[in-house]
Amino acid sequence: ANRGDGPAGLGFYEQALYIWRELGVRFDEAITLNNIGEVHHGWGDGPAALGYFEQALPIRREVGDRAGEAATLNNIGEVHHGWGDGPAALGYYERALPIQREVGDRAGEATTLTKIAMVHRGNGRLVDAVAELELVVALDAAVQRPALKADTVMLAQVRAELVSLGRIAADNAGDR
Repeated sequence: ANRGDGPAGLGFYEQALYIWRELGVRFDEAITLNNIGEVHHGWGDGPAALGYFEQALPIRREVGDRAGEAATLNNIGEVHHGWGDGPAALGYYERALPIQREVGDRAGEATTLTKIAMVHRGNGRLVDAVAELELVVALDAAVQRPALKADTVMLAQVRAELVSLGRIAADNAGDR
């Protein structure tokens, strides 16, 4: 699913959802609910997105779709992060991470670690953000993830922010 799907795309998802429910195909029902949630999230409709993600999550657990469960947890975290609720977002990301490790989804693990790093960065916890991004860059390199270059740039940027804050703190200490 592309988050840019318009109303027609949403209509197809809703038709598919109806069919999966009629047939009792819970696995595909959960995927479709998650996709509908992604469309709403892409439109900036967090409450609707969250509603669909929260419907998908227990179904993913019920059918044993661990990778899908982690993806939905990440999606819920993104909604909360978008609302500025870093602690809630972090909680969902930290629930997704061990699942990704369990199923061997190293690229997904890198994505989740990036999300965790951005929450830390937003909370001013730059040392933690750098530590997470160092793990991300190592994972990117290991799995040849296309985001390697962008993540390396982000790591350098956050390191520079950390150095800059250190300089500001040192300057302020010298003013005393």
